[in-house]
Amino acid sequence: MSEAVRMALYPTGDGHRIGVLTLDSPASLNALNLPMIQRLQEVLTAWERDPAVVCVLLQGAGEKAFCAGGDIRSFYYQKEASEHEQFVFARDFFEQEYRLDHHIHRYAKPLICVADGICMGGGIGLFAGADFRIVTEKSLFAMPEVTIGLYPDVGASWFLSRMPGRLGLWLGLTGARFNGADAIGLGLADHAMASSERAELLPRLAALDWSGNEPREQLDRLLRGLQTEVIADFPAPILLPHQVRIDGLMAGRTLQGVLDRLFEAGFDDTEERLAQARETCLSGSPISRAILWRQYWQARRQSLAEVFADELALSVNCVLRGDFVEGVRALLIDKDKSPRWLAPQPGTDWLDEYYVWPQGINPLQAGAR
Repeated sequence: MSEAVRMALYPTGDGHRIGVLTLDSPASLNALNLPMIQRLQEVLTAWERDPAVVCVLLQGAGEKAFCAGGDIRSFYYQKEASEHEQFVFARDFFEQEYRLDHHIHRYAKPLICVADGICMGGGIGLFAGADFRIVTEKSLFAMPEVTIGLYPDVGASWFLSRMPGRLGLWLGLTGARFNGADAIGLGLADHAMASSERAELLPRLAALDWSGNEPREQLDRLLRGLQTEVIADFPAPILLPHQVRIDGLMAGRTLQGVLDRLFEAGFDDTEERLAQARETCLSGSPISRAILWRQYWQARRQSLAEVFADELALSVNCVLRGDFVEGVRALLIDKDKSPRWLAPQPGTDWLDEYYVWPQGINPLQAGAR
C-alpha cells in the first residue's frame, strides 16, 4: 500500500521546507511494491515543482534496512494468469520503477539518500541516482539477481560498467556483498556518517542557509564534516582489497572463459568471500549470467536512458520466457533453493530475443524517459 511510504515537510530556519520520504515497511525490509513506487514518483514530482521545497531526504524506516529490493513475490503469484496479464503486470511494474529511478538520477533539487542497513537490488536503484548518497557502518549492498533468474537491473548495467577495473562485472555475476567503504571506493556512494547520527541529520540540514545560490556546496561541507567524525571507526572495505585478484578472475572477453577460470580457481583462507561468491555465480541462472555479460559491455557505450530502455524489455522477457518466476519460487516461495534453470539455446542469437519488446512495442518509446 502507498501508506508504506511516509511523507513529511520539515521547516528550515529561513522559511523553506525539506521534504522527507521514508520507506515504511520494516517487516519486509522496506521492499518496494508498485503502489510505493507510484507514491514516491508522485511526491517527488510535486516537490520538484514546489518552490518552497529546497531539498529531499530519502530514507528507510527501522534499524535493519533502507530497502532490500523489489517485492518480487508478486511475480510468482501472477504465474497462473494469462500471458497478456503477466505481460501487463511486468510492464507496469518495471516501467514505473525504472522511470522513478531515472527521475532520481535527473532530479532538479538536492536529493539525499541514506542507505543505513541493507540496500540491495531495487534499493540500489533508488540510492544510486541520488545527489548525495550516504552510507553508515551498517550499510550492506548487493545486486543478487543472478540467484533469482533476473539480472542486475534498475540502471545497474550503467553504473556497474563504470566501476573500477572489473569489480562491477564481479558484483553482477556473483551477487557478492559489499559495505559502505566499498561503495564509496566504487563510486556508488559519496559520504559516510554514523548510524546513530541519523536522527540529527534533518535538524542539521534545516539549519543551513537555503536562501543562497550554492546549497549543494553547503550540503557537501556538512556531510564531509559528519564523515570526518566517523571515519576512524568506520569498517574497512571488504571488496576493494581483492581488486587485483578479481580483475584477474574477470579478465578476458568471453563469458565462458571467465566461468572456466572461476571454476578452476583456488582460494586461500583470506579469500573465503571470493570462494562463496564464485559458488553463487556458478549456481545462478545461465540466462542471467548471459544477460549481465552482454549488458556490462554494451552499457559502457550507452546513455542512462538507453540502458533503462534495454532493461525494460529484458526484464519483461525474463518474466515471460526466462528464469525469473522459477527463481522467485525456489528462493522465496518454496525455499527449496533448487531452481530448475532453463538451458540457453546453442549459439548467441537466442539472447537477441530478450531485447525485442513484446507485442511489437519499441522499448525506447515505452521505457524510461
